[in-house]
Amino acid sequence: MRKLVYYVASSLDGFIAAPDGSYDFFTLEPDVAAHLTAEWPQTFPTFTHAQLGIASPPAGRFDAVLMGRATYEPALTAGVTSPYAHLRQYVFSRSLAPSDYPEVRIVAGDPATFVRDLKEEPGGDIWLCGGGRLAGQLLDEVDELVVKLNPVVTGSGIPLADRGFAPSRFTLAGTRTFDSGVVMLRYRRPATGATHAG
Repeated sequence: MRKLVYYVASSLDGFIAAPDGSYDFFTLEPDVAAHLTAEWPQTFPTFTHAQLGIASPPAGRFDAVLMGRATYEPALTAGVTSPYAHLRQYVFSRSLAPSDYPEVRIVAGDPATFVRDLKEEPGGDIWLCGGGRLAGQLLDEVDELVVKLNPVVTGSGIPLADRGFAPSRFTLAGTRTFDSGVVMLRYRRPATGATHAG
């Protein structure tokens, strides 16, 4: 079955963007950029591939990307209606008219139900791009969590998973540290029935 992978940058205190949705305080240092373009090339917008030296289309594990309306908005503001044209793009919104955005699929229904059905279809893994509210709705469906932990404390902003208090445990599957201070943390959801000491 396809996996839902939440791959996201975060501050040390668990925020993925400023209160206004901006994230320019996450600087892409050369050592991290080299790793990401080599290992995670599909997570860069299509229009950046040429300048970053990424093959088009880039190879990788994903064939679909999920975005909330707020995550899609910056691309629209820049006049880009298909930011990840190399992937099948799903935007969760009850206000966008599907006929106005033919290059992406607008999903107005329940995200969890949609993702469960999507996992059953043939294909590669599914990248949950953001944002925090959509991640909160889909956290129980996330099979793998990959956090680019940045050495910055923001104090407030959009949380990694915006939902009510409902602890969800993951198991550490790998770490990678960079001289610039970024740490990539990879977690997997424990197998069903796994128990943990309190």
